[in-house]
Amino acid sequence: MNTLNSLLLAGAVALAAPSLSHAAPPDNTIVVGLSADAATFDPAQISSRDNSNIAKHIFATLFTVNFEGEVTPYLVDETSVSADGLSYTFTLKDGLTCEDGEPLTAEDVAYSFNRPADKSLAFTGNTPGFVYTTLGFKSAEAVDDLNVKINLSAKTTLALGMMSQVYIHCKDSYEAMTPEEAADKPIGSGSYRLASWDRGSQIVLEKVKDPGNFETIIWRIIPEASTRTAELIAGNVDIITNVSPDQAPAIDSSGSAAVAKVNGTRRMQVGFNLGKGVEGMPGAKEIQDPKVRHALQYAVDVPGICSQLLGTECTRMTSLVNPPNDNPELTPIPYDPDKAEQLLDEAGYPRNAEGVRFSIRLQGPRGRYLNDANVVQAIGQYLSDVGVQTEVELLEWATVYSPLLRTKEMGPLFFLGQGGVTWNPLYDMSLFSTPDGATNYQSWTDQRWFDDWKLAVDADTVEEARPVINRMLKLFHEEGPWLLLYFQPDFYGVSNRIEWTPRRDEEIDLFNATLKS
Repeated sequence: MNTLNSLLLAGAVALAAPSLSHAAPPDNTIVVGLSADAATFDPAQISSRDNSNIAKHIFATLFTVNFEGEVTPYLVDETSVSADGLSYTFTLKDGLTCEDGEPLTAEDVAYSFNRPADKSLAFTGNTPGFVYTTLGFKSAEAVDDLNVKINLSAKTTLALGMMSQVYIHCKDSYEAMTPEEAADKPIGSGSYRLASWDRGSQIVLEKVKDPGNFETIIWRIIPEASTRTAELIAGNVDIITNVSPDQAPAIDSSGSAAVAKVNGTRRMQVGFNLGKGVEGMPGAKEIQDPKVRHALQYAVDVPGICSQLLGTECTRMTSLVNPPNDNPELTPIPYDPDKAEQLLDEAGYPRNAEGVRFSIRLQGPRGRYLNDANVVQAIGQYLSDVGVQTEVELLEWATVYSPLLRTKEMGPLFFLGQGGVTWNPLYDMSLFSTPDGATNYQSWTDQRWFDDWKLAVDADTVEEARPVINRMLKLFHEEGPWLLLYFQPDFYGVSNRIEWTPRRDEEIDLFNATLKS
């Protein structure tokens, strides 16, 4: 073992000592160490990946997306689609129930879809804010006890995949709840129930029905990466997320766990805030010019960031779409600072006597993404090196950065990762389904994109839409609102006592996890 590995392991073992009160999990229990707590268990308010990873074990959905990225029925037995593609009628499986024993019927499914869309309730979760905007959700109605109809405002190939993100819950139970009870005491329709929630510490789920091989799932909240590593090595947790690359050798050499690395689907970028909220800020005017945005792509050494700061090799993205659904004719923009300087000169922004072309602010979170603070600082230096004097500002994620994103009040440049999928390119592209959409944090309003979006989603199949999709991705590559970076690699620490395979899409699915025989 080299010196670095020895130091990492020694530090990890020392950190484990304060947590030894957490005994090794019994055979009927699996323990997951997360970096962030859940915010709510109200199905209409859940918005973060960590939160939804827990919720998916509490709430069932009409469909699921499996490990291979295929959309498969879960609560649904049969599906029929109207001739115009605007209505989906689902026949539910017989004998479904909620956690409290109440029968789960088509009326409950209709309620589960209509409740998040109720504007009087002002929900802000993933379902009303992203799923329904992309899906074009209009209404849901129970046809009879087993048949429910979902009505859309436009035809889309994304329908079933988007519906897989709507959590199903029983109408009578939720109509009797206060908003506070819905957030803290969910009544689920899935395999597990929320047994306890000690905020900032742990969330305990208890199994109520199949599927699921463990009777208890414990989600421990462990913000510090080094502490998560220590707890894994000590045998107190079975899976940890967001393993820091510099701690991977300690885990792999521990004899009790190993690191599982996957090429993730989260799309990392520096967003260009093109909205009115940044008018007057340094750099806000300059990035309105697509020539400037394209020039800055050449200024950042993305492969170098991956190898030096993320501990892995990666290929720079060509657009906002995950391979293999991207435009095959596009190639990653290379690191070429001389080219960046040439293009900035041609765009009308030469260096002044002090060597500065213009100034700008780059904001980023600290601790939200893999080694994010160092990545943001490196990007700021690369931009400064080509004459764009960059002020880097690192902010706390939950209480400062995330609210700025929601209100689109970020600075002219902001570091962000947005989740993606492999089952449909239009899902990845739907961040920009409308100029004022909730996920269009960049306030990009290029009418060419939105005209083509209507054509793409109106096609009967993705294959039919492919020429339009490729045209859109070429526009995004050349003039879009992202400084394109990488698909975030994901590092998980996995105990030797369990059998579990991580997914590319950051979903933590524990239904098939087992003890090793």
